[in-house]
Amino acid sequence: MENNNSRLNPMKVSDMLKMAVRISHQNINFIIFILLTSLPLFCTMVLYELILQTTLVQASKILEPPHGYFYDSWPIPFYVGDLLSKDFCFELIQVSIVYLVPLHLLELFSAILTVDLASKMYTGETPMNLGEMVQRSLKEARFKGPLITSMLVHYLSTSITSGLIWLVIQYYFISRNIYHGYFFVIFFAAAFIGLLTKYLEWSALWNMSIVHSVLEEVCGIEAYSISDYFSRESNGNGLLLMLVFFLWGFVLRSLCLYFGCYKRVAGIIVPVCLLWMGNLIKWVTCLIYFYDCKERSLEIVEEKVKKAKAKATGGEELLKESNQSEEMNYEQKKPEAEPSDANNEQKKPEAEPLDV
Repeated sequence: MENNNSRLNPMKVSDMLKMAVRISHQNINFIIFILLTSLPLFCTMVLYELILQTTLVQASKILEPPHGYFYDSWPIPFYVGDLLSKDFCFELIQVSIVYLVPLHLLELFSAILTVDLASKMYTGETPMNLGEMVQRSLKEARFKGPLITSMLVHYLSTSITSGLIWLVIQYYFISRNIYHGYFFVIFFAAAFIGLLTKYLEWSALWNMSIVHSVLEEVCGIEAYSISDYFSRESNGNGLLLMLVFFLWGFVLRSLCLYFGCYKRVAGIIVPVCLLWMGNLIKWVTCLIYFYDCKERSLEIVEEKVKKAKAKATGGEELLKESNQSEEMNYEQKKPEAEPSDANNEQKKPEAEPLDV
């Protein structure tokens, strides 16, 4: 019974991360193959980080209050509207296009190859060489289903990210104009934390649905609904996993902004390498998380079926026992009635002979 209970318990987040690191580094051919196929993604990530961090620096300068205003009387919307330039708007359009199209597609391509090959190492299949990995990626890897699922995921993710950015802007505006009151400051801060928490929890589900589309012939809403069913008992683990990788990216980008790594291409290489490595570990961890949720969900269903069968067989045994007891009572009463009938027959008077 203890073994069954331990099997039904979810795997710890630390164990998932350790296993992901071990799987990623146990086959040198896997590392070489992923590095070669991720070169376009790496170059796009360098371009994206340069544009993104330059845009963030310019936005922070635009939002700095001028010397002639106090924080409680600073008309932010009118002031920002005057400072917005064509160059800044062009950079906003640039970073949006790079994020929505090439970065998304290249990251999906790398994720498909990573999940497909890592699943073979996770299940304990024979290690493949580089030639076999190339053949498998060209012939057996699924691209259509994950693409459909990722389009749905990308739409949901972009929508919620836009909501988070809007909340940050509102919080910044209200916190710099105290005459609005502290209530709205607390309100928007709490709303941001709540939405960010749900975003991280949903991100685990979205990544899990993409992994499911890579491994099986499901896509879109079907993959999303099945993944949601599998992860109902372990949403906390998914939230913690996504929180780890969110903090990883946030800390790296913050350090890069602080030290001015965005000013040169050579300075951005190291942070992007660490971001790429975190992205690789993230997808292998999502694969492990998917298998853990699936196996535990199936085990829970098996336990429920066994309990239902046990109840059904227990009811049948009780019915058989009651029938057997009734038959025994009937048989015990039956021999008592037979001698009474015999005695009655003996007590009948003999017929007197008729006089002729």
